[in-house]
Amino acid sequence: MPLIDKPLAELRTYQGINPRPADFDAYWATALAELDATDPKPELVPSAAIAPRHTEVFDLWFTGVGGARIYAKYLRPKQRAGKCPAILQFHGYSGNGGDFSGKLGYTGEGFCVAAMDARGQGGRSEDTGGVKGTTLRGDIIRGLDDPDPQKLLFRSIFLDTAQLARVVMSFEEVDATRVGAMGGSQGGALTIACAALEPRIKRAAPVFPFLCDYQRVWEMDQAKAAYDELSYYFRMFDPRHEREQEVFTKLGYIDLQHLASRIQAEVLMYTGLMDPICPPSTQFAAYNKITAKKEVVIYPDYGHEALPGESDRTFNFMLGL
Repeated sequence: MPLIDKPLAELRTYQGINPRPADFDAYWATALAELDATDPKPELVPSAAIAPRHTEVFDLWFTGVGGARIYAKYLRPKQRAGKCPAILQFHGYSGNGGDFSGKLGYTGEGFCVAAMDARGQGGRSEDTGGVKGTTLRGDIIRGLDDPDPQKLLFRSIFLDTAQLARVVMSFEEVDATRVGAMGGSQGGALTIACAALEPRIKRAAPVFPFLCDYQRVWEMDQAKAAYDELSYYFRMFDPRHEREQEVFTKLGYIDLQHLASRIQAEVLMYTGLMDPICPPSTQFAAYNKITAKKEVVIYPDYGHEALPGESDRTFNFMLGL
């Protein structure tokens, strides 16, 4: 078969090349301490968007780090026999949490569902800003030139996923021991982040996850499409690559391969071997560091696109919560 990346046998052992900052663990300890000190102030507002017969629907607002109010759609079954399992859903880069109606399959099986809008993207969540450096192109490089690496925007977005999990787990109707996370592309990345930063997540289903092994993306000449801001950054701010090592090391703080080992959830990942957007090796850089129970489902002929059977398999996987 044709290849755009390493052979599958090599992918299964690949460990990534993007540098891991020496103070990575301290960085995330500080980040989680900030989250601990942030009162989420959750607010549930009944929504009139749809009126399903068996499900209650809400606009959920909560506070993330930096004071940003974060939005998620929240659904729960009207008839509940005890506490419910819950699903956290995360969307692709620049998008939003989607319509309420697409989540009714889970509530029909007795699940609560929360679908978060990533801050500053295509939904209703706030980006409170406040960083030095360019804000023209993309969330990966937002804060890259700020002297304080805690200002990297994806740090805040990753923490938002954990805050969402904490909020949902605190709801009276939710069984905090039976919560799963899922999403594709950026949503797959945020699924990994959520499971890494909130160890109570029980099952995680990332689909071709984004935000892994940035230096590998660059060396494959795939800083295009979702990763094109890497090319923009170098062209505008480091055209001779004099700071290349510094740049990739700083991006290492928000490289999910370095958080993946924290995951305690059971993981079901999906990868298309012809994916030019999130190259398979970058996904495996994270997957191979997961020490919890895990499985990767391979689609040899598919790229960054709908994967036949994935939704059904993920549905069945989450029914095991």
